[in-house]
Order: sequence, then C-alpha cells, then structure tokens
Amino acid sequence: MNILQSPWPNPALSALEQVQLPLTLKSTSGTFTIDPQSNVRMYVCGITPYDATHLGHAATYLTFDLINRYSRLSGSSVHFVENITDIDEPLLERAERDGTDWISLAQKETDLFSRDMEALRVLSPEWFVPATQAMDLVDSAISKMQEGGFVYLVDNDLYFRTSLFLSELPISEAEAITIFRERGGDPDREGKEHPLDSLLWLANKNGEPGWNSSHGFGRPGWHIECAVISLRYLLGENYLSGDSSQTSLIDIQGGGSDLIFPHHFMSAIQVKAMTGQQFARGYVHTGMVGLDGEKMSKSKGNLVFVSKLLHEGIDPVVIRFALLQSHYSEDRMWSEANLESATQVVERFRSALSRNEVAPTSELSHQILAALAQNLDTPRVMQLLQDWVEATEEGQVGGSTGELARLLDSALGLAF
Repeated sequence: MNILQSPWPNPALSALEQVQLPLTLKSTSGTFTIDPQSNVRMYVCGITPYDATHLGHAATYLTFDLINRYSRLSGSSVHFVENITDIDEPLLERAERDGTDWISLAQKETDLFSRDMEALRVLSPEWFVPATQAMDLVDSAISKMQEGGFVYLVDNDLYFRTSLFLSELPISEAEAITIFRERGGDPDREGKEHPLDSLLWLANKNGEPGWNSSHGFGRPGWHIECAVISLRYLLGENYLSGDSSQTSLIDIQGGGSDLIFPHHFMSAIQVKAMTGQQFARGYVHTGMVGLDGEKMSKSKGNLVFVSKLLHEGIDPVVIRFALLQSHYSEDRMWSEANLESATQVVERFRSALSRNEVAPTSELSHQILAALAQNLDTPRVMQLLQDWVEATEEGQVGGSTGELARLLDSALGLAF
C-alpha cells in the first residue's frame, strides 16, 4: 500500500462568514481550546483493515470531521494525518483464515473504508499513511530511544521501558496491567523488566511478514507506528528534534475511548522519550457504539457496517444525521429505531427547506455554531434544527434556506 495525499475527493466548503468563537474540546486531562486562525495539527488513529467500516468507526471519524470543518471555518490551517495499521495480528489472522493474501485484504478494506468516508462526506486527511510505509521512521526512532536508555532486549525482541513513565499513568498500575493484557499487550512475558513495557520491534517468526532494519528482520509494535507517523507527517523531516517553539508537539491526538489506554498513553510516552516533549495538547476520545443493548464487536458478530447500510439504499445523510444525534464522547446504542427516526426527521427537514418561506435562520446559524464551539454539542444542534422545522411548519417566516443549507453542509457535513 502507498502513502496517499487526500485519499478521497473532498466536498467543497461553502464560503461563509468566518467563525469567531474558539473551539473548546474535552480532553482526558481537562479541556483545551482551538483558537480561530491558528495552525491545527491533528492526528487520528486509523483502521486496521481486516474488515469493513462499522458504525463505531463512522462515529469516530465524523467527530474529527466536525473538528476539521469547524477549524477551517474559523480560518485555521488544519494539518490532519491518519494512519492505516496494515500490518497487525488481526489482519494476518483474517487473511490466513480466508486463505487470502494479507496485502490484498488490507488494500481491499482500505479502499472500502475510503468509499464509506467519501459517502459520509468526511473530509479526507492530508496524509493517509500505511504502517508498512513507515519502517524507516520506526528504525530511526528506536535507535534514538536506544541512545536515551529507553530500550532493552528480550530474546530477539525490543521493548520500551514504560516503567520509566509510571507516574504518568492515567489509571492504577494494577488496572493498567489488566487492560494491557486485554488489549494486545503481553504483561506476563518472561524476561520483561516490567509488565507494562511495550513491544517496539518483533523479531520475525513463523514466516510472518518482516522488514530489514538495523534492529534485525521483523516488524514494529503497534504504538511506535502511530508515534512516528504522527510526528513525521505533522512536524516534517526533522521530527525527532521535536518543536521547541511549542509546549506540545501537536494539538489533537484522537480516536475511540478504547484507545485511551494502552495505545494513546504508550504512543505519547514514546514520543516523549524520542523528543523530550509532550505529544499533544489534547486527547479527544469518542464513545463506543453498541447495538440493541449490547456492545458492538467482531466477536459478537453484531457489527453494523456502513457499506451494508449504503448497499441497502440508506441515504448517507440519514446515517450521518443519526450518528450526530448523540454526543461524541458518550457511549450510545444503535437500533433500527434510530435509523427510522433519523429518516423521518431528515424528510421533514428537506420538506421545510423546500418551502419558499421558512422560519428565521440568522440567529439559528449563530446558535448552531455556538453549540459546536462548546465541545461539539451536536444534541443541542439537532434540537435547534427540530425546533426550526416545527416553527417553519407552523408558518413562521423571515429565514433564508440557502443560508442555513450552506452552514449545515460546511459545518456539519449534512448536504440536504
């Protein structure tokens, strides 16, 4: 797979009056703001392409799409990078199970993801970087960390001394070990200095794919991939030098709440070991999406795929509208009722927009932007829109459908 710039076509953002309100976002460590007309550097963890895009993925990428859109509307320059974890155990296991080539499987699912994102009107990242194209970056980063004493050998594998950063753990050490075990870590491996030390380089075994490096023939661990891809493509070729002009190297590290620990914690401390600086100003995480009262997961077989909904003829605007009805940071449940309700609301909204006379829109536009500025309060936005529809249906006048439609398209990605 190749590194891609703007991997799918971007819809044009309508020319609107520049947004003046700063964007306040919730981070794992509090709140932070993105000021208008600033330089925004955002890294979002991408897919492991062993299956199609499900609604949990969609909810996550819609969230960062809102941040991207709002920042651009406020006059900011947005540098947005996303990775593709195109070498990992789940991908290799799926390829072996299906008797297919892992490279072809990764390409097929990445292409499908791109089509899903385009259908949902998600602005594409500036750089879309497969982990398999970052091996030289990983090699250099591990060498840099070795110089600082952050790396040690277990058999032929290299590990990072997470133990040097235990004071920065967001949870108790015992809880961290339990979660680490559940989410791909190996706390019980013999020879490790500490259970939470994370894999940097895995020596080749069992004929699995591997790459030549100064650390032997093998492949990288998960966390180091994101660490180096984010730095290289957001800071430039001198990424290992950091950026001494900034308190933090980037503005936003994002993904689902299941990445808070260990992935985002491990990536951040590895960046700190490489550069001596804090990684991100804010860590923004989205809630999980369940189905009919149960956690949505591959093991349960209850994933709802975006491509399947689209194939069934579901309007992508309806899918996007339905996901925006919940706050991004909260866990939520998906059901057929959600889809039916969103379909009805979208139909009412389209009907209202088709009228010659509609309820006032100027103040509504300001209220929508103000709600987005407060930690992307999309439930508030949805309520404002439903109130406007009701006012229009009751015969209120004085608004401009064009003004409102342009705002919703540009700020929310809702093209009615």
